[in-house]
Amino acid sequence: MKSLNGTELAGFIKERQAHQVASLRPITPTLLIIRDSDNPVIEKYVQLKIRYGEDIGVKVIDFLATSTSDIQDKILSANTDDSIHGIIVQLPIRDKTATNALTALIAPHKDVDGLSGNSGSYDSATATAILWLLAGYDVKLAESKIAIVGRGKLVGAPLYTMLAKSHYDVELFHRGSDLTRLKDYDIIITATGVPGLILNDYISPSTVIVDAGTASEKGILKGDLADEVRNRTDLTAITPKVGGVGPLTVSCLFDHVITAASQANRLSQTHGLR
Repeated sequence: MKSLNGTELAGFIKERQAHQVASLRPITPTLLIIRDSDNPVIEKYVQLKIRYGEDIGVKVIDFLATSTSDIQDKILSANTDDSIHGIIVQLPIRDKTATNALTALIAPHKDVDGLSGNSGSYDSATATAILWLLAGYDVKLAESKIAIVGRGKLVGAPLYTMLAKSHYDVELFHRGSDLTRLKDYDIIITATGVPGLILNDYISPSTVIVDAGTASEKGILKGDLADEVRNRTDLTAITPKVGGVGPLTVSCLFDHVITAASQANRLSQTHGLR
């Protein structure tokens, strides 16, 4: 059984990104992370991004907001700050009902996480990372029936849209769907954040499984797959508990930041010539 190890792929991508960042000097690509939580899990994700940025030469600013209005003010300020090339709101925030309104405020050309839903924004970083992961391990999407479990705005919904636009055979499963029907699918991508949701009985032999679900139980990160699924030996491929989609999501995020900085640099040069 093949392990869909995103960490290995991310290593190659980082080398390429470091060269790209160096070629932009004296411009320093800069990412602003806005959050309102000091939860250890959130803190871990932010620190991963900070370290990744240090490795490739991208500046990462970690802003801890004190309120929803503080988040809003910071987004609006950063939208017009030419030194900031990418903006993300690190989810979840305390007021979950404000998530869509806040992410929609991010200027499309700085929406490197692809969450605003505005025209001109980047594709979802996590959804793109899943496609990178499957391509990196030569998983044939065109020859497969694909199931996506979960229709959240971070993963499920944007990934479904991306695959449907490419005319792949894909179905979106959501709350209330009959998950026993997953047996009929060659590739299962799950991103619900419900630990242990996907059981052995739902999965046929030779299936490819990508677990992009993330939840915290007593400070421990858990995916959507029941432990029994990971004990199987008859699957074609599966993401590991750690180091599957996550590392490539970070890689994709920084790819978008570098692209945004490159575009801003070209625009400033064009204006300078005028």
